[in-house]
Amino acid sequence: MADAPALELTDVTRRFGDRTVVDQLSFRVARGAVFGFLGPNGAGKTTTLRMILGLVAPTSGRLTVLGAADGRRVRDRIGFLPEERGLHPRMTPLQAAAFLGALKGVPARAARQKARSLLEGLGLGASLNTQIRRLSKGMAQQVALVCTLVHDPELLILDEPFSGLDPGHQQALEILIRERAAAGATVVFSTHVMSHAERLCDQVVLLAKGRKVFDGTVPQARSQAPGRLILEGDLTPEAISALPGVAEVAASDLPEGRRLEVWLAPGMEPHQTLSAAFRAGLPVRRFESREPGLHEAFLLLTGARAALPEVEGA
Repeated sequence: MADAPALELTDVTRRFGDRTVVDQLSFRVARGAVFGFLGPNGAGKTTTLRMILGLVAPTSGRLTVLGAADGRRVRDRIGFLPEERGLHPRMTPLQAAAFLGALKGVPARAARQKARSLLEGLGLGASLNTQIRRLSKGMAQQVALVCTLVHDPELLILDEPFSGLDPGHQQALEILIRERAAAGATVVFSTHVMSHAERLCDQVVLLAKGRKVFDGTVPQARSQAPGRLILEGDLTPEAISALPGVAEVAASDLPEGRRLEVWLAPGMEPHQTLSAAFRAGLPVRRFESREPGLHEAFLLLTGARAALPEVEGA
């Protein structure tokens, strides 16, 4: 069915012995979406991706991948880039693409032509016939990605794809992800670096200790985190803490006065607290309002930053 999701997990759990690595995980990904699977290292992201691919069976729960109950049944429609790349070091990029394309049913000539086009688009045209062992790590990772794409997968699964890439290669990968989604592919990538997800994703799921702590859009995730004010002047944490809507204050000394980072309670607008400071006659010399980003929401929702009393249960 056209409106069926590309990917759906329902109460999926995976245990290894008495250790629960993924705990009753449920989410769905629409076809053509860019989906970010986010969480700190050890959160269960890679195990979940392996279950989607059919490499590991769930202990309980069910999943569908492109309409199939087992990812192995539709593996020729999936492209997977593991965190640990496994290209033969003595192959050239074109040889590797032809070999891996053949495993997906792509004729060698067509695979080489596709790989040539993709590699040239990534700025690697001069390295088409260079052995992979002689390429930089970032270039080799780009080659591995191209080998994942030669069969035009409907579902592209990337495990920490930005790891080890320099800023230029990261930008090229972001462009490629957008292009694949625009062409109709569904892109799922795991990461613990929020900036990429913030720029790319239609939907994000945050995972902590194997459990889902958030599922929604990037703006919805940002709304879970409090806003901040940066105040400078002859100020004390005690005076700022007494203002309405202030949840937490961190202070550092400046040559003249102090710099205070002020975390606000959910629903409190920075201008409300700032107006209260001026009405109270506090000597604010400089101020700056900062909207919460996905990074702040990630830290809060995954417990990497201690939750403030006012935002518990948000």
